[in-house]
Amino acid sequence: MTSIPSVTDAERLLKLARAARLKRSPTMAPIEPVERGPALSLSFAQQRLWFLEQLGTAGGAYHVHTRLHLRGDLDREALVRALDRMLARHEVLRTVFAQVDGQPVQRVLPAEQCAFRLADHDLSGHPEARAEQRRLMAEETGAPFDLERGPLIRGGLIRLAPDDHVLLVTMHHIVSDEWSMGVFSRELSALYDAFRRGEPDPLPALPIQYADYAAWQRRWVAGEVLAEQSEYWKRTLAGAPELLELPTDHPRPARPDYAGVSVSIDLGEELSAGVKALAQRHGTTLFMTLLAAWAVVLGRLSGQDDVVVGTPSANRQRKEVEGLIGFFVNTLAVRVDLSGSPTVARLLEQVKERALGAQYHQDIPFEQVVELVQPARTLAYTPLVQVMFSLQGGTSQNAVQLPGLTPAPVERSTRAPAKFDLSLVLEDRGGRIGGSVTYATALFEQATVKRHVGYLRRVLEAMVADDLQAVDALPLVPDDERRRVVEEWNAAGVAVPPELCIHERFEAQAARTPGAVALAWENGEVTYGELNARANRLAHHLRGLGVGPEARVAVCVERGPEMVVAMLAVLKAGGAYVPLDPAYPEERLRYMLADSRPAALLVDAALRHLFADAALSVVEMGAPRPAWAGEPETNPERGALSPAHLAYVIYTSGSTGRPKGVRVSHGSVAATLAVAGDAFGFGAGDRVPSLASFAFDIWLFETFLPLLAGGTVRLVPRERVPDVPRLVEDLAGCTALHAVPALMRRIVEEVRARP
Repeated sequence: MTSIPSVTDAERLLKLARAARLKRSPTMAPIEPVERGPALSLSFAQQRLWFLEQLGTAGGAYHVHTRLHLRGDLDREALVRALDRMLARHEVLRTVFAQVDGQPVQRVLPAEQCAFRLADHDLSGHPEARAEQRRLMAEETGAPFDLERGPLIRGGLIRLAPDDHVLLVTMHHIVSDEWSMGVFSRELSALYDAFRRGEPDPLPALPIQYADYAAWQRRWVAGEVLAEQSEYWKRTLAGAPELLELPTDHPRPARPDYAGVSVSIDLGEELSAGVKALAQRHGTTLFMTLLAAWAVVLGRLSGQDDVVVGTPSANRQRKEVEGLIGFFVNTLAVRVDLSGSPTVARLLEQVKERALGAQYHQDIPFEQVVELVQPARTLAYTPLVQVMFSLQGGTSQNAVQLPGLTPAPVERSTRAPAKFDLSLVLEDRGGRIGGSVTYATALFEQATVKRHVGYLRRVLEAMVADDLQAVDALPLVPDDERRRVVEEWNAAGVAVPPELCIHERFEAQAARTPGAVALAWENGEVTYGELNARANRLAHHLRGLGVGPEARVAVCVERGPEMVVAMLAVLKAGGAYVPLDPAYPEERLRYMLADSRPAALLVDAALRHLFADAALSVVEMGAPRPAWAGEPETNPERGALSPAHLAYVIYTSGSTGRPKGVRVSHGSVAATLAVAGDAFGFGAGDRVPSLASFAFDIWLFETFLPLLAGGTVRLVPRERVPDVPRLVEDLAGCTALHAVPALMRRIVEEVRARP
């Protein structure tokens, strides 16, 4: 029988083949020392982090720290000598960053001018020693660094008793990373052991320094490797969503504050064993299997079938850099396709392929990948990747083990910097898999993220139980939560007329109060009877054009009475309207028109040029003598139309930058309006302003709710809405207002400011 190599073997062979190829490549020149001038180049990762620091919002988010509780006879002199030697040994720890002609450069300070700053804090006998210890640790971790003046490493030694100390060491991420902390720990332990025994430095000299690597990286990436690997990333990430649109508890701020909290996760022994067995059956690593489950959760939460998850790579492929302290870690973007309802088995195969591909092409820094893909840039979130996943092999390798001292655990805070929306970090702890999810507190509440953790567990349990089922059928929520959301929260207690479509409810109101004012605007008004008659004439005309159930009709009309006439007419004809806001860019309007494939287009004459090449029936609104002027004023018969048929198609912003159409039925709209009408209690005497674009769902509440209750809709011109002082004048006489919170706040502030 032919043996099938394990993924571990496959990865090893892949790395060997890759190493052999790169060894033959002329671009893989050795990393050699460069001349130490006053202006050395930054690595790509350093340059990105330097830019973030210039914004002044990162705070302590990019601080790397270690905490060690030491019990025993501590030799402080040996410790200080060891720390000083670390600065002399690693140039990056005595590097500062300045600007030359507006560009960042790094400068290495002479070793003789640098000594490790170890602050002493004696809490022995302190009445609130533990509380003070926590305060000092938080202060040490979060205190800012000065990149231009340095130093970018510091520490503190807290004395709790003669034989009880806590050592704190903090570095800025621009000079360190997680791997570096392991290097730091091992070397500090060796130096401390030697110095406390009166022996010289036992460590071999370093062949190169981080500045040499930074200069080499820029030369290498600018050469053949960029051309070789850039095509992979451009092809793999082409059309990828720029934002993973997870439902958040709070609006996304314009700039992140990097405040975060961690929620623990423990899969337990039974589920951990099941996940490992699943990975073994499908030839995937534990990392790939967990990543696939995380992608399923993210896809279901966001409603997106295209998910990009970031994962850190140590980026230490070269032997010369394995023993260096510095910022080497790279972010790899792994794209997971959930479309087409793949099975668990197929998804695992896909994730294995994508993960190996990302690892194989990891030489290009993430910053360069972003430049290649060219996503929309914003300070509100990181480009391409907003959610991370990493699987660690254990953290003990990074712990300082000072000989003669017994380490003890240090109390950990759940507070943690959140560089991304969500970061899932797991590790295999032998018999069980566990870790934490760090979330941005500006976006999420803890209860929400705890639910996310539960979703991940449920998905993994389902994957282990049946790897042939479709991933979109994997149960996400427990039965009690599903019952609460689907049944209890939807139990509105309001009777919804099942037999009526929304336009028929308007027709009934028009029959009851034909002389009441339905619409009012700056220069006129129209009654219910007149509005119904005008919409009926147009509806009969649309019927003649073939509009009926499920037929879509695009509407691109400026805010005014003709806009409401057009919407009602489409519904009366049995079709579904597709709102095209004239304020949208022409390219977006044309895309939505092509994507929705309407049977007809209702458009203002002044906007007709936007669709000059449209190959469909075009009806111009607002003409003095329209083609439908002679059509009947009676309500069209319903025919085959039912509440299950389509009422409208509304386009969202789209996570990829392309709008996405959402189909909404008459029954769904009727149920929503019935519940909202019961909550708002509109009546015949109400006057409600219509402020929102008719391309948003909120327009239904502003317009249809009052019309179904016999109220009056005040049509406010588009240009008046942002002019709040003038808008307040337009709201005179209105009895209710429905607006987004930001606009509502401005209106309230304006009203309060008036005498």
